[in-house]
This record gives sequence, C-alpha cells and structure tokens, in this order.
Amino acid sequence: MDEQRRKGLEKMNEVYGWEMPNIEGDEYFDLTVDHLFGSIWTRPGLSMRDKRIMTLTVVTALGDQALAEIQTNAALHNGELTVSELKEMAVFLTHYLGFPLGSKLDGVVAKVAKQRKKAEEKGRGEDKKANVNAALKMHSGSDLDDK
Repeated sequence: MDEQRRKGLEKMNEVYGWEMPNIEGDEYFDLTVDHLFGSIWTRPGLSMRDKRIMTLTVVTALGDQALAEIQTNAALHNGELTVSELKEMAVFLTHYLGFPLGSKLDGVVAKVAKQRKKAEEKGRGEDKKANVNAALKMHSGSDLDDK
C-alpha cells in the first residue's frame, strides 16, 4: 500500500469512525480514498469539527438521511459534536433549508442517539459490517458482499 492510500484510509477511518478495509481494483473507491480522504479531508485549513459541520449541512440540504446517519454517528463517536449541538444544528438549518429537511436531521440525530444509547446499555459495539457497507455503497455503488 502506498503512502497516499495509507493516509487516505486513515482519514476515511477517522471520518467514518470505524475501520474501512482497503479494497483494491475499484477505480471509484480508489479515487475516493486517495483523493477525497487522502488529499481533501487531510488539508489543514479547517478542523475535523468544521468539516463535519459542513458535511452534515450539505447532506441535510440534499436530504440524504443515510449519509446524515453515518456522519452523525461518526461525529458522536469521535467527540466532535454532542447530541445537543447536533439538535441545535437541526433547529438552525431548519430556518435556512426549510422544515422538512431540518426536521429530517433532527430525526436522524434522535435515531442515532437512541441506537448508540441502546448499544451502550447492551454493552455491544456498532454493526461494523453495516457501517462499512453503507460507506461502500455511498462511494462506489457496491458493498462487501459484491467484492
């Protein structure tokens, strides 16, 4: 694995909050890991918290609840944002994006917080395969079972 791939996978793992496997041979996945995570997410001009807030704003504006769930879970996992800060984001964004989109983010935050609390109470971790599959589908249109 070259340095750019290693750097990209490390950042992708940080961004998503779980361990992403190195998948060779998928051109779109290669570009995502090497460029998006290896070059863009690693730029020093913004904090990870800043990047997370911007990403959540964009996915909320697009109405992408699946990606909002991934980003919300990772923000909580990495300690970049609290549940109350995420709920406040939903209130704030509602006034710029409209009630339907803002309320979807509020619902995502509530859902993810509930899932995390339930998993914590049961003493088990997240469903890592489901997380990886969601990220793979988002970035390459396939999942682990297709590889």
